[in-house]
Amino acid sequence: MTSRGIESMTIGEFGRRSGLSIKALRLYDVSGLLPPAEVDAASNYRRYTPAQLERAGRISLLRRLGMPLAVITEMLDLPDAQAVRHLDRWWATEEAAAAARRESYTWLRTRLAHGDEPERRYEVHTMLRPARKVATIRAETDQQSLVTVLGAAEWEVRRHLEEQGATTTAEHWAIYHNTVTPDSEAVVEVCVPYSGRVEPVDRLTLRMEPERLVAYTTVIRDDCFYPRITQAYEAVWEHVTAGGFLLAAPPREIYLDWWARLRGTDPFVHVAQPIEG
Repeated sequence: MTSRGIESMTIGEFGRRSGLSIKALRLYDVSGLLPPAEVDAASNYRRYTPAQLERAGRISLLRRLGMPLAVITEMLDLPDAQAVRHLDRWWATEEAAAAARRESYTWLRTRLAHGDEPERRYEVHTMLRPARKVATIRAETDQQSLVTVLGAAEWEVRRHLEEQGATTTAEHWAIYHNTVTPDSEAVVEVCVPYSGRVEPVDRLTLRMEPERLVAYTTVIRDDCFYPRITQAYEAVWEHVTAGGFLLAAPPREIYLDWWARLRGTDPFVHVAQPIEG
C-alpha cells in the first residue's frame, strides 16, 4: 500500500503488467518520463500504482514503434488532439525515411541487375527569392539519419511557431552548411518561413533570410533520395560554373509541400544554389 492507502506494486510486478523491463523503468525514472509513485527512503525500492499503467503502456507502445525518448517526453503530456498531430507528424517522417531507404535499395539493385539507368535531365533556372523571416534549428547528421533528423527539426520549429501563434505554410528549407556523407556528420539548418510575432525559445533561432538570386532545378518526390538526387545537384553546379556565377551562400533544398501529401511524380523540392553575378 502507498501512503495514501492506494494499492501499489513493486517495480518487478509493475514491469510485468506494463510490458516494460526493470532497466527501462529505472531509465524512465531518472529521465522523469515515468517516476514511481513513491520510493522507500530506507531501501530505495520503487513502488508504482495501477493508475500509472496507462502511461506506462503508452510509453511501451511508442517505444515499440521506434519513437525516441525525447519525442515521447514531448508528446505524453499534450492534450489528445495535439498528441494526434504530433504522432502523425513523427510517423510521416518515419515513412519518408523508410521510403528513401527503399528507393536507394531499388536504385542499387536495378543497377546491379540491369546496368546503369538513363540519367535524369534537369533543367536549371534562376529566380529571385524575396527576403523572408525564418525560424531555424541546426543539427548534425550523416546520410543515413538525414531524413529523420530533418523531419524532427522541422516539426520542432513548427511546434514552437504554432505555440506562439505564427502563420506558416508547408514550405520549408534544408540548408547544407557542410557536405553530408554516409560516413561523416555535417551541419544542416532547417528553416521554416513565418509571419507574426515570435520569440526565440530553446534552440530555436529567428533571423531574416535576405533576398537571394538562386539557380535551381525541380525534383519530383520519387527522385528525392540518395544517390539519385545528386544528379540534380550536378546539373545546378554545371549551370553555375558554366555561367561564371559566384556562390553567395550554402546550397539548399526548398521543399514545396509535405512528403505525405504528394504523389510520386509531383514536384517536391527545388535543389537551389544562391549565386551572385
